[in-house]
Amino acid sequence: MQLIIPDWPGLPPNVGACATLRGGGASQGPYDDGNGGGGLNFGSHVGDQLAAVESNRAQLDILLPASPLWLTQVHGHHVVDAGATAGGVEADAAIAARPGVVCAIQTADCLPVLFADVNGAVVGAAHAGWRGLQGGVLQNTVARMRAAGAGAISAWLGAAIGPERFEVGADVLAAFAEAAEAGRARLETEACFKPIAQRPGKYLADIYQLARLALRQADVQNIHGGGLCTVSDRNFYSYRRDHVTGRMASLIWLK
Repeated sequence: MQLIIPDWPGLPPNVGACATLRGGGASQGPYDDGNGGGGLNFGSHVGDQLAAVESNRAQLDILLPASPLWLTQVHGHHVVDAGATAGGVEADAAIAARPGVVCAIQTADCLPVLFADVNGAVVGAAHAGWRGLQGGVLQNTVARMRAAGAGAISAWLGAAIGPERFEVGADVLAAFAEAAEAGRARLETEACFKPIAQRPGKYLADIYQLARLALRQADVQNIHGGGLCTVSDRNFYSYRRDHVTGRMASLIWLK
């Protein structure tokens, strides 16, 4: 199994976190590792053999204090308490304030964001596709963590579609610009969209910078990670690149 252990300065010692890559599992075909080997797909909704997905999840469980809460992600901004929720609930973020409860997010170009408060009392994970990001999923996750007793919160940005590959239309720019406050916030938001030469109405969006703006709006200043591109690096699953593909996992828990 291939894992990324976040480079996350200041992460409390009682917090565990990791993210998976594409290789080292049981999935075959378009869900494999890209080199003919087994793929580590965790998505049960993408057309992969259910037995392979279950095998991959069982392999992951060995490394965790408990099986993760697998959400039904809908590109929204609803947040649940992973310790008080059954698997399959429609939500795009989860928090945990009890040791042994594992929050998990599946992605294949969307941005996974992991959260921890400085006291190691509350953690969270959010799925930030552009719709959820624009709709406030990161701010909602931070607010839910604070309601559960979190102090100062830091965040880690996992692998997502990079700013040179995330092509969007004018409607996406307009949605973010309209949601931003007038003045500096709006200018900073619009700066995350680079017009594509000779293609009117098309832009390259920087999902990492959009996430940083949203986090700072929620008074999260300690932000790490970012910069990996799932489309350019075939060690990652990418829906934009391959269309039929698997899903990686980003996970966080209290020990």
